[in-house]
Amino acid sequence: MKKALQFLQACGTFYLATVEKDQPRVRPFGAVCEFEDKLYIITNNQKSVFAQMRENPKVEISGMAEGKWIRLTAEAVADPRREAKAAMLDANPSLRSMYSEDDGVVEVLYLQNATVTICSFTEEPITWQF
Repeated sequence: MKKALQFLQACGTFYLATVEKDQPRVRPFGAVCEFEDKLYIITNNQKSVFAQMRENPKVEISGMAEGKWIRLTAEAVADPRREAKAAMLDANPSLRSMYSEDDGVVEVLYLQNATVTICSFTEEPITWQF
């Protein structure tokens, strides 16, 4: 999990894919954190991406850093605890200008049953699960 976290942090911007009915939806994300040995992402419960993950929790993340790319497939599980929200906001302080733990809008989700593959044009892919 830590290697996936570090890779996503190195990407800066990575892309999260969800499904809405039969249509894939992809959008940029940029914030991740580790909390209780789990990899978390953050969103706003007013956005369609949150509704899509609630309807179908299967997601895929992709991003590039240092000539390599990541493909991470997982299930996104909402964690309503204030402690989880605080951990995300503490790890990504720039988000505090938009969100707070108690605003009723911020949502954090951890990724479970994940398969991660790191690829490049010059090396064999590396795959693991968490």
